[in-house]
Amino acid sequence: MARMHSKKHGKSKSRKPVLEPGAMPEGLTLGKEQIVEIISSYSKQGLSPAAIGEKLKKEHNVPYIKQAMGKRLSVILKENGQGSEIPPDLMDLMKKAVRINQHMAKNKQDMHNRTNLRRAESKIWRLSKYYIGTGVLPSTWRYDPQQAALLIKGKV
Repeated sequence: MARMHSKKHGKSKSRKPVLEPGAMPEGLTLGKEQIVEIISSYSKQGLSPAAIGEKLKKEHNVPYIKQAMGKRLSVILKENGQGSEIPPDLMDLMKKAVRINQHMAKNKQDMHNRTNLRRAESKIWRLSKYYIGTGVLPSTWRYDPQQAALLIKGKV
C-alpha cells in the first residue's frame, strides 16, 4: 500500500526462504512419496486444499509444499485425480453467497447482508471471468444462485 504523503510504496512483505534447486527444506524428514500419500489421505477425508496445507505444516513439519515437492498442492491433487472442477476460492465464495441467500430468505429487511450478498456475487462473477479466461472453467460456465445452492448441498 502506498504511503499517505510520500508517493512511495514501501518494502514490507513476507518472503519465503531461498532454497537451492532440488534441496529439501530444513527439518523435513518425510519423502516425496510419503507427502503425496498424506495429501491424498487428507483429500479423501474431505479436507480443502487450505486445510491440507495447514495440517501438513502443523502435524508433519512440511513448511512449504511447493519447495518440498517442486509443485503446488492443487497440481498434486489434480495428478491424483482428487482435484475439484471448481477452484476452492470460487467454491468458498459460492458457499458464502448461499449462506447469505438462506439468511435473506428469512430476514428480507436486512439491508447490510443484502449489500454483503451483492459484494459476494460480484466477487464470484469477477473470479469466474478470470477462471474462464485462463481455461480453468469452461466458457459456458455461469453462476446461478439456485444451481450453487444445489452444488453446495451436494458437497456438504
